[in-house]
Amino acid sequence: MAHRKLAAALSMIAVASPLSAASFRPAPGTPAPAAGSDAKYCMRVEPVTGSRIETVKCWTRDEWASQGVDVDTEWAKEGVAVKG
Repeated sequence: MAHRKLAAALSMIAVASPLSAASFRPAPGTPAPAAGSDAKYCMRVEPVTGSRIETVKCWTRDEWASQGVDVDTEWAKEGVAVKG
């Protein structure tokens, strides 16, 4: 009997793990939040070749624009947080 309860508890943990590990993703079509000119927008960027570790960069709108990124367009797919 105890083994069944343990097996049931472990299976519930295994099922719930991917749900709790899911990272924040804004709803599709959501523009970047409005913030001051010195605010930094943190977004996911492609990892270095050969790495599976997710990379997050935090830059101002001007810094993203100098890299050819439109924050309002990319925010819905890659946005993580706004600092400042």
